[in-house]
Amino acid sequence: MGVDFMIKSPFMQKKSLHGKDDMEIIDQAENLRKMTRGRQSKSSATVLEREEKTADTVYTTEERNFSMPFTESKTRIISITSGKGGVGKTTASVNLAISLANAGKKVLLFDGDLGLANVNVLLGIIPEHNIYEVIKGKKKVKDIVITTSYGIDIIAGANGISQLANLTDEQREQFIKGLSELKGYDVMIIDTGAGVGANVIGLVLPADDVLVVTTPEPTAITDAYGMIKSIVANRQEKSIRLIVNRVPSAIEAKRVADRLISISSQFLRTSVQNLGFIFEEALVQKSISNQRPHVVLYPGSKSAACLTHIAARLINTPVQEDTTGIVGFFQKLLNVGSKEEEKEFI
Repeated sequence: MGVDFMIKSPFMQKKSLHGKDDMEIIDQAENLRKMTRGRQSKSSATVLEREEKTADTVYTTEERNFSMPFTESKTRIISITSGKGGVGKTTASVNLAISLANAGKKVLLFDGDLGLANVNVLLGIIPEHNIYEVIKGKKKVKDIVITTSYGIDIIAGANGISQLANLTDEQREQFIKGLSELKGYDVMIIDTGAGVGANVIGLVLPADDVLVVTTPEPTAITDAYGMIKSIVANRQEKSIRLIVNRVPSAIEAKRVADRLISISSQFLRTSVQNLGFIFEEALVQKSISNQRPHVVLYPGSKSAACLTHIAARLINTPVQEDTTGIVGFFQKLLNVGSKEEEKEFI
């Protein structure tokens, strides 16, 4: 079916075919209510008004500092991607990484965006080294890891990722050997580029979990569906979760999630899970201008509360039994570097 049909399809209406996903959206709004302090909604308020009141409440310090352990010993690999640029994917990646760290997890954030590597910009950090120097044998992997004051470590990607497919056998062996030095991380988050190009899909397919970020804009929804379609075309069994960013209300978030979940089920025969939503706030743009994550600069904001909730749900989601950790991820990545396979991704 074409894009035009997708926008007008009856499966894109408000009615959801997945009761579980309906409950997940409702649960997030309800949990935000329970975990916050503020005025109680009047009994005569409409559903929409109650959701908007939820947006005005904040988490307490104790509630932000929850801790729920992963039970798996290997690093969980999470790729965060989007069908188009400008939906807040990198901002979500950075702030979710910090939210997981606040929950007691050791997090490594890898900047996999070849065209617009902005992770370090959002953190106000100027990296001295990146993965390209590792590939060229000038640095070891552990030498390019940057420890930040936000409780997470980062690796600047630059253009090194595109060079992985051109490694000699010796370089490949040394690179994989160096990765074994990255021990003790509970999770590695990969901030991919936008779109369905070979480099992006290559960073998505080997991951344990894929989080697709979208917004309520029709073009963002269409492109998010395109990303899901590309993933399913290559890995039907891949675990895909959705984050709806920049929403004015929980009801709008539910509407967008219902669209993507319904059409993915109907036309792709795949189950997309709704991980949660993030409220739109002007202070997010302020934090970007200040080059500081908004979960740190505005910890009591409604968007920070949403990210805390998403982190908690992610932690409570079991890791796949066949997870292979950081070394296994890059081994898989190197195996999809041939031109034949790249054609399949596009």
